[in-house]
Amino acid sequence: MKKISYFEIKKKLESLSIDFDSNLENEVFFNGINSISNSTENDLSFFSNLKYIDLLKKCKAKACIINKDYSKYLPINCISIEVDEPYLVFAHLTDLFDIDKKLSNGYISKLSFVENNSNINENVQIDHYSFIGSNTLIGKNVIIGSNSKIGPNVIIEDNSIINDNVTIANAIIKQNCVIKSGARIGLSGFGFEEKSKKKIIHIGNVIIDKNSTVGSNTTIDRAVFESTYIGEFSQIDNLVQIAHNVVIGKHAIIAAQVGIAGSTIIGNYVKIGGQAGISGHLKIGNNVTIAGKSGVTKNILNDKIVAGFPAKDINLWKRDIIKHGKKL
Repeated sequence: MKKISYFEIKKKLESLSIDFDSNLENEVFFNGINSISNSTENDLSFFSNLKYIDLLKKCKAKACIINKDYSKYLPINCISIEVDEPYLVFAHLTDLFDIDKKLSNGYISKLSFVENNSNINENVQIDHYSFIGSNTLIGKNVIIGSNSKIGPNVIIEDNSIINDNVTIANAIIKQNCVIKSGARIGLSGFGFEEKSKKKIIHIGNVIIDKNSTVGSNTTIDRAVFESTYIGEFSQIDNLVQIAHNVVIGKHAIIAAQVGIAGSTIIGNYVKIGGQAGISGHLKIGNNVTIAGKSGVTKNILNDKIVAGFPAKDINLWKRDIIKHGKKL
């Protein structure tokens, strides 16, 4: 972490149009940002979960990001920075304290290889042993880690980060995306004629919209036709499988080891818990939550919360669990 002044914090919040109130002086500095249980006298902390209210009363931090309804519980040594959504503000301020934030050094390693018909924009970093294939366009300020294979038929837009050991083909990665180590994007999907096992050739692509993250060792298959699509601001964890022609809306949160079968359409603001499985050719509505280890075999309407196998309304699932427990 690096030292950050309250003046810098104010400027960050103002740039985001976030309302805040505090008695801190502009010249006050923080050595880091930390939890209420581990913070020290030179730290900034935050409070967003009521189950930690007792820890809040003992907080040693210099200041705390907090909703005004709970600032009265702070000890006298800790000055409040009052906001409506403390956890959101905490997330934004971690950018300020991040000493590991990656910025392109603009250097293309001599140990990498770039095809002649690829187009590399300014300030692109390509590390050792990476291969940039044909018909590839890489935007400004992009970072490509070591031992990655990009192309053919790839567009990576400005400010995106491709980490080590990544394979991307037949894909469009839009601005400000992060692809973590070991991901495989845009390769052929799992498709064949059932009786003969004749392979179906996939000729579509993958589109990952802006400000999205794809976790380590996650696979996203290219479409048979058209595009497998991931909406903007989506967060996909490690070890997720997304099959051909899947469409996922914006602001999705998908936890580790989820599997989504082909041609399923998923709405906006969906949350999918770890190890859940979703069958193919389904429609999942907006604002749906799918609990971990659920098995989804039918369409789900907007705003539903489901759990279990086969997945059902979570209240029905809880009743079934209680009934089963009484029988044991």
